[in-house]
Amino acid sequence: MSIEVIATKRVEQGTGASRRLRHAGKVPGIIYGAGQEPVAIELVHNDLYYAMQNEAFHASILTLKVDGKAEPVLIRDAQYHPWKQIVMHVDFQRVNPNEKIHTKVPFHFINADVAPGVKLGGGIVSHVMTEAEVECLPNQLPEFIEVDLKNLEAGHSLHLDSIKLPAGVAFVALKHGDNGTVATILSVRGAATEEAAAE
Repeated sequence: MSIEVIATKRVEQGTGASRRLRHAGKVPGIIYGAGQEPVAIELVHNDLYYAMQNEAFHASILTLKVDGKAEPVLIRDAQYHPWKQIVMHVDFQRVNPNEKIHTKVPFHFINADVAPGVKLGGGIVSHVMTEAEVECLPNQLPEFIEVDLKNLEAGHSLHLDSIKLPAGVAFVALKHGDNGTVATILSVRGAATEEAAAE
């Protein structure tokens, strides 16, 4: 999926200028990386806010158009108002198509309802991780990673090394020897008691 973000260069900087921007319905931001100078930008708040509600926005190479010039970027950070639904500031990192990137990608869990631990054991699926950091070239970045629970038994867990990844994509944690638990099926005591009573 191609997501386009429109921005303009920001001339005025500083706290006062940022406050004026927010009052005008804009969000201050910055683009950095790829060996180039950082560029201060501004974006239309509502357009950005609604785009950020899309999960793919946070795990995709975005096309950022600044004054009509497009470049590939990743969203790296966003600051929000403590209690209002307002984006206060956003950071984008330029992407070099020939350099590997590190970014977090969400998990999509499937087949929980047919997992033996749920269907036969009456267990409950616990999502220990909802996302993980991956390393890949920008054009290999998946929007999400599918986690298939169809063979998971009650009391058992699924780890990072059991998840099938697209070609060219690797979990950063595994490269550092950390084979974290992604999901587990918790046994429910009530189900075990009913089985014993039936016997």
